[in-house]
Amino acid sequence: MLNLEKSLEAFEEAKTLMPGGVNSPVRSYRNVDCNPPFIARGEGAHIFDIDGNEYVDYVLSWGPLVAGHAHPAIVSALADAAARGTSYGAPTTLESDLVRLVQKAYPSMQLVRMVNSGTEATMSALRLARGFTGRSKIVKFVGCYHGHSDSLLVDAGSGLATFGVPSSPGVTEGVAKDTITVPFNDTDAITRVMTEYGKDVACIIVEPVAGNMGCVLPENGYLDTLRALTEKHGALLIFDEVMCGFRASLGGAQAAYGITPDLTCLGKIIGGGLPCAAYGGRRDIMEQIAPAGPVYQAGTLSGNPLAMTAGIETLKLILKEPEPGEADASRALTLKTKKLVLGLESAAREAGVKIQAHQAGSMFSIFFSAGMVKDYASSAASDQEAFKVWFRAMLEQGIYLAPSQFETLFLSLAHTDEDIDRTIAAAEKAFVEVKSKK
Repeated sequence: MLNLEKSLEAFEEAKTLMPGGVNSPVRSYRNVDCNPPFIARGEGAHIFDIDGNEYVDYVLSWGPLVAGHAHPAIVSALADAAARGTSYGAPTTLESDLVRLVQKAYPSMQLVRMVNSGTEATMSALRLARGFTGRSKIVKFVGCYHGHSDSLLVDAGSGLATFGVPSSPGVTEGVAKDTITVPFNDTDAITRVMTEYGKDVACIIVEPVAGNMGCVLPENGYLDTLRALTEKHGALLIFDEVMCGFRASLGGAQAAYGITPDLTCLGKIIGGGLPCAAYGGRRDIMEQIAPAGPVYQAGTLSGNPLAMTAGIETLKLILKEPEPGEADASRALTLKTKKLVLGLESAAREAGVKIQAHQAGSMFSIFFSAGMVKDYASSAASDQEAFKVWFRAMLEQGIYLAPSQFETLFLSLAHTDEDIDRTIAAAEKAFVEVKSKK
């Protein structure tokens, strides 16, 4: 058994100071009926808790740490930047440097606005879409998460594709009524919605590779359908690549699937572990943002020099030209992830446990399901109790996973073959434990 005595004490204290003892709900481990380790430090692909336990980390701060924890180049650059000042609230050349690196991988982002979180990026992109089109309604997909702004915290109502209902207290029905929710990967549903409401729809916003119902890939031709429907009805197509950006491929899902959206939201990796996000796209749309245009959005810490520095150093690492005969960083990460996923599938098969393993570049998920997972309903139908057993068995062996089957996992450049082999060996034992609980 893991010794988590200090973490348990820290969690009990935290619960007297913060709602649920955490500053983001999924960190509470409530989904897996146990208490979270409190982390003391990270190094490469590993993290260490305050009790001294070491883990191979596949959460990676929920995706940003593509270079691993405390990468020397990033830490050194941050130390130099901090010595010059932590915030100016004024323009710096660092902002332009990071935008150029983003545009190298995302040429569709002709103009870019830096912000501080994925929620801020998607919220701002929606306002821009409404301002640009003069329309009020938006379309989102059940199970796709775009941050916690009011108009995006909406569930499906009754029926196949309906106007949303608030999914959290504090979200008004008035806000929710302008959000139409549709099942992911359902071509008929989105076609019907756009046929009926298209003239009032400002935008369709989608995670092109879903990451918040687990990692769920778009079916063949689905993203092409979204692009065609928005063009037909004069709406904008927004790709929320906060999670899959630089992970589904070097140029994200839009490069992997050959689709050019009107606007793109990025986050996580472009901050290199510091709070940072961005939205950008077609020049004529982005020129509607203040001070160039009338759509207002601002932020005191947007373009913060520390976040810009971490993002620049991170993107330099993954955009670096490979040596002759070597794969580029994105390809190398994809291959490492494939090795891990194949190993997990083999371990489950040997134990007689039915799983679905999904991968998009350096993102992956395991579903305890015998059937295909293509949307939120099929993801939710997976065996959550089996996941709990597996999760706890992996944690006991020093493998740090997201404490929910609905969260995506990630690899970093710092993960080694030894880390992957250790993880597969742990999974073999964990799947046997799952089978024994059936």
